[in-house]
Amino acid sequence: MAKCETRLTGDFYTFVTEMDREILNGSISATLEDSSDVSVQDVRCAVRVYERYSYMGGNRVSLSVTVLGKGDDLFVSAIASGGSQALFFKVNTFGESAFLDKFIDFVERFKHRSR
Repeated sequence: MAKCETRLTGDFYTFVTEMDREILNGSISATLEDSSDVSVQDVRCAVRVYERYSYMGGNRVSLSVTVLGKGDDLFVSAIASGGSQALFFKVNTFGESAFLDKFIDFVERFKHRSR
């Protein structure tokens, strides 16, 4: 399992919309498996579970992303999982690392653009 957590500044809805587009357009096999959006007073939360086929690993991997926002303050947690072909321990985690790396690239571009 690979994980990335970060804080950034920007518009919540813009971030989530661009994140969906970036991930789904980033791989021909990427799908949005499910999502959840909720607001409690002035706090917003979006949860996304994406999946894609990893050509390098020959298996499917998932990326779960939670975006929490209050005003322009955002917290993002992304966890990639799956892809291992072993029965009792993880081997071949190339796919999940690659999925997370693409997401991190998007977050870094968003951070620099929002400054």
